[in-house]
Amino acid sequence: MPSRKIPWKEDPAHRSWTMAQVKSKNTTPEVLVRRAAHAMGLRFRLHRKDLPGKPDLVFPKWRVAVFVNGCFWHCHVGCGRARVPRSNKAYWVRKLDRNVQRDRQTTRSLRKAGWRVIVIWECETKRAALLTSKLRRVALARAHG
Repeated sequence: MPSRKIPWKEDPAHRSWTMAQVKSKNTTPEVLVRRAAHAMGLRFRLHRKDLPGKPDLVFPKWRVAVFVNGCFWHCHVGCGRARVPRSNKAYWVRKLDRNVQRDRQTTRSLRKAGWRVIVIWECETKRAALLTSKLRRVALARAHG
């Protein structure tokens, strides 16, 4: 007898496993940013726990914190990857809105503490010129810091 595929929403164990596979650090976009920064001669620290939001890359000497945000998880406005799923829409709207609010609070806290915050979106990591221009902001902070 052929096995019947159980829909994702009806199998909590499978859904839990799937969600657990979503990485919070060392993601492909983050690694691309790290490689590009390193190629530009920029040296950094990773995931500093003593800073709000644990920025993905930290340039302590120039007080620059870089976040590499996934377009879906952080609701990148105008990006096709930032669509709210059709199923269980109320849940996703609430969850994603909390992510956006937390991002805003983290940015405020860092700026209040004297840090410059740069956000690089997942979709921007796919365009080398755009990624380089974002990372030049770190180089400018270095030149003026």
